[in-house]
Amino acid sequence: MDIRCLIIDDEALAISVIETHLEDLKNIEIAGVFNNPIDALPALEKGNIDVIFLDINMPRMSGLEFLKTLPEYPQIILTTAYKEYALESYEFDVLDYLVKPIPFGRFLKAINKLKNVLAEKRGEQNGFKQDSHLFLKVDKKLVKVYLKDILFIESLKDYIKVTTMEGTYVSHKSISSITEELPDECFVRVHKSYTIAIDKVKLLEGNMIQIHNKRIPIGRNFAANAKQKILKDRGNLLTD
Repeated sequence: MDIRCLIIDDEALAISVIETHLEDLKNIEIAGVFNNPIDALPALEKGNIDVIFLDINMPRMSGLEFLKTLPEYPQIILTTAYKEYALESYEFDVLDYLVKPIPFGRFLKAINKLKNVLAEKRGEQNGFKQDSHLFLKVDKKLVKVYLKDILFIESLKDYIKVTTMEGTYVSHKSISSITEELPDECFVRVHKSYTIAIDKVKLLEGNMIQIHNKRIPIGRNFAANAKQKILKDRGNLLTD
């Protein structure tokens, strides 16, 4: 999911913190950085902005005063050193309220919330449309399987077993070929015998992950890439 953002803040250090946090995340583009809301108007009027990281106390016009002037605006994540504006800010239906200095964990929680809101708005879930699907040949029949329902895929030599929210399907296909058909941002090969849906991971412990009640090993040759993708997309996982 590609996300375009603006940063509006009059403090260089605060801007630097947000920029540094965003560097550790993928698919988020900084479309503009501004020291006051008025200078940001042309960039906002061009459209295609998904979220504004907006400071409250700024010269000439506060962040909340700025929102009052706009007939409509994208998602708003307020960034401020003052807790006392929290109640007033939610009158503007802001997405989140971050108090400076903003720790990365708290920032990541706001980003995950943003991704969920944008996914719903765009009719997507975790990088693909709600109705995205593939067809598997099962017992001489073609069965439609929605990508959002897939939990994990297991290799059975010349066959694969696809485990979904609804049940399992065995199809004559290699795990390499099915993995290539799936969106890379949503699925990852974790073992020579397993490909998993990243957002379905409940627990990561050493070289083992858990999806629902299934514990799945992470192969040595897949560990670095798999853990990087899982941890980047699921910042709230318990890790060892």
